[in-house]
Amino acid sequence: MARDYYGLLGVGSKATDQEIKRAYRKLARELHPDVNPDESAQARFKDISTAYEVLSDPEKRRIVDLGGDPLAQGGGGGAGGFGGAGFGGGLGDVFEAFFGGGGGAARGPRGRVQPGADSLLRTKLTLDECATGVTKHITVDTAILCDSCTGSGTNGDSKPVTCETCAGAGEVQSVQRSFLGQVMTSRPCPTCRGAGETIPDPCHKCGGDGRVRARRDIAVKVPVGVSSGMRIRLASQGEVGPGGGPSGDLYVEISEQPHETFVRDGEDLHCTIRVPMADAALGTKVVVDTILDGPTEIDIPAGTQPGTVESVRGHGMPKLRSGVRGDLHAHLEVVVPSRLDGKQAAALREFKDLRDKDHAEVVTTGSQHNGGLFSRLRDAFSGR
Repeated sequence: MARDYYGLLGVGSKATDQEIKRAYRKLARELHPDVNPDESAQARFKDISTAYEVLSDPEKRRIVDLGGDPLAQGGGGGAGGFGGAGFGGGLGDVFEAFFGGGGGAARGPRGRVQPGADSLLRTKLTLDECATGVTKHITVDTAILCDSCTGSGTNGDSKPVTCETCAGAGEVQSVQRSFLGQVMTSRPCPTCRGAGETIPDPCHKCGGDGRVRARRDIAVKVPVGVSSGMRIRLASQGEVGPGGGPSGDLYVEISEQPHETFVRDGEDLHCTIRVPMADAALGTKVVVDTILDGPTEIDIPAGTQPGTVESVRGHGMPKLRSGVRGDLHAHLEVVVPSRLDGKQAAALREFKDLRDKDHAEVVTTGSQHNGGLFSRLRDAFSGR
């Protein structure tokens, strides 16, 4: 069933070109994504843009008035022409099927109104902002709808005219000789760039493009738990299309900045705690100022060895779109003093005498004392 293009613009089938243009401009001011971000409004804007494209083209409007749909796919010729004989749209399509063409797809002017391109920008976030969520105010430089012509590209009450080079077809054909004989090829019209029409009196502000470049501020709501490389999609906040076409999307990519204390691994956080030798032997407690939970006490048990990892469950980063939290892992680095005064050295010798069974030894392969760093490296290389 053919679409009701007149109904989309709210005009009758007898409406003049000026009445159609005024109806489109009025609706475009209300429904354009830059003005109305509602998804239903965006869908209606696409519909009215398509309707205006059709009804502002005399040939397409003639098809609508005859009860057809000029944008319907598969509309070939009748049985009396080449289309009815299985040639798709004529001999040109046969050549295109062999030489990289559309294989029988409908051809014609592509229209001035085209969808806009997507845009991408990056924003830097701290680890705290990733953990708590934040609203970032960013400035983007994109094409927006021309407020002078409302996307039509024309100046005042002027209107586009049929391209003289391609006669409205949007493409030009040429014949070339090859070893198979003469081959007909088609390419977009260089005058109208495939639109099938030109604007003799273009808008003074946008030069006939229907859009202008401008800087604007956008508030981006960053959800809790984002991380580097993730992208936030802002629908219809990208480039406005040629001829005032629907806007593309804007993607904001997150770049997480390094933290002075924590290293992030997914939802888990890692930090390093330097523990004096005596505290590692006797045990102690250390307070860590975490991202979300504030000061958190980590218990370091007596006899802690170098490389020990103490974990606190649920004190890491929040998972995106979930109430689940990762863990906090504290990597303990036992610090051996490099310089001792006389009193400290005497105290350590006294301690050593009390531990007379402790002495340096070479660790053998079958030794049970295999928890050291060298032992773990050895086991890794030996495949154990």
